[in-house]
This record gives sequence, structure tokens and C-alpha cells, in this order.
Amino acid sequence: MSVQAGAPFEHQGLKFHGLSLSGIRTSLVYPELQLAFDVAQGYPFCLPMKKFFITHGHLDHSAGIPYIISQKAMHSEPTPDFYMPASFVEPMTEIMRIWEKVEKHTYRFHFHPIQANSKIEINPAFEVRPFPTIHRVDSFGYSLIHKNKKLKKEFLQAGREEIQRAKAQGIDVTDRAETLLFSFTGDTEIEFLDLTPNLKKSRILFLEATYLDERKPIEQAKKWGHTHLDEIIPRLKDIESEKIVLIHVSSRYPTSQALEILRSKIPKEDQERVVLFPGR
Repeated sequence: MSVQAGAPFEHQGLKFHGLSLSGIRTSLVYPELQLAFDVAQGYPFCLPMKKFFITHGHLDHSAGIPYIISQKAMHSEPTPDFYMPASFVEPMTEIMRIWEKVEKHTYRFHFHPIQANSKIEINPAFEVRPFPTIHRVDSFGYSLIHKNKKLKKEFLQAGREEIQRAKAQGIDVTDRAETLLFSFTGDTEIEFLDLTPNLKKSRILFLEATYLDERKPIEQAKKWGHTHLDEIIPRLKDIESEKIVLIHVSSRYPTSQALEILRSKIPKEDQERVVLFPGR
């Protein structure tokens, strides 16, 4: 794995690159739509993205914002769009103004405050929706929604002419369908699932699991606004996701050790479904 390129992860045609290591760096990109979810220190795999969704203001998730803006300006690229909790917009803007003084250059950027009911259209078929999470500072996760239309059941066997006649009569012949392709939590306590239950239907759920064993108990996880593996396991039966990808695992667990803990703790029927994100 190249830290500069991030580690690849793919499921059913959905392809990602990223890194996530608790307190050090977290960033995930979905290149097909040029979307980034958190930016860590602004690694090269983030730079080609066009829209950046920031879960919260901690440096391991957001330190790269000024660098990305600078690189976009250097290469005369369009003004980047950053979506973030409303309380983060003003201090982040102040940080950029200070960098402008340091570099004697005026930067262009769009910082968009988001709310739990926000909908950010990517194109007519896709939109990103924030959802509230529970952390030590204001925080949100993000879901990518695929929107499409399909013929209503009563028209599935109809011919083209019949469908055209129905349309001419003002009859809506389609149903609007939505697929929750993936959700990315950022840092959060496990109870975020109770705030937005439909997240359990995400095809892929990128889920924080900072602590994995007794060295840091659940109480310690909650103190810092994080999730413990022991809180996830009882909820697996309710999470419908095809893949649950654990992110933000603490550096106290080397990858080989983390995998061994997962093998020992995750029920056999879920071991192929619950995976450790390869980029750390």
C-alpha cells in the first residue's frame, strides 16, 4: 500500500481509496464521482476530488483543507466545495484568512454549512445526505444515495404504446427508488444508529471501531466519543449492510493483531461481512 495513493477497497463495483488510523489520519475517496469524505493531511489521492465532505474539525480528519485549497489554486482548478458542520465554517474561514496573510495570496473556496436534513445533489442520479453522529465536537456522517426510476408493477407487462397513452393522460408510470450505496460515519459513538435507523440498510457501512479489546473498555470509548467493537457485535443482527468496513482502529492494534481479534470476536456468520479497512 502506498500512503500517497491510499489503499484500494472494492465491493460490488464500488471502488474507494483511503486511509484511516485513529488520531493519525482519516480520508476516504470515491473517485467515480470525485467525492472525498474527510481529508486527513491532504494526501495526493484527495487532490483530484471536487467535493469534500468533512465529518468534524479534528486535525486527523481535516488538517488537509488549506493544502487542498492551495493546490487547487496552484493548478488553476475550479473552486473546491467543502461541506462541514455549521459550527466549523467560521473558524475554518479564519484559518484560511491567516494562511492568506502568511502566503500573501487570496484563496477561493466554498465552505458550506450542513444540517441533518441537507441534501447535496451530485448529479441527477446521485446525492449526498448528512446524518448526525455523536462525538466530542459537532459531527456528521455522510451517505451516498443513488436515485432512479422504475416502471410501476402494473406497467411491467405493458407495451410501449400503452405506456405512452398513460403518460399522455397524465398518469405517472414510474416509481422513484433510492438505494443507499454507502455511509461513512467519521468519529462517533454507536448510538448514531438509533438517530438514523435507515443507515442500517447501507450496502456498505464504513463504521468507526477505535477500540477492539479490554485494553480500552467501552467506558473509555464513550469518554472520547468513539465506538468499541464490543458495542458493534450485539448490533450486527440489525445491520443489513452487505459489508461493514471498520475504520479508525487505534494504532495500538497492529494490523495482524487487529485481524486476529476480529476473527476471535466476530460471529462466524458475519466474519466475511465485517472487514478491517485495508488502509491504515
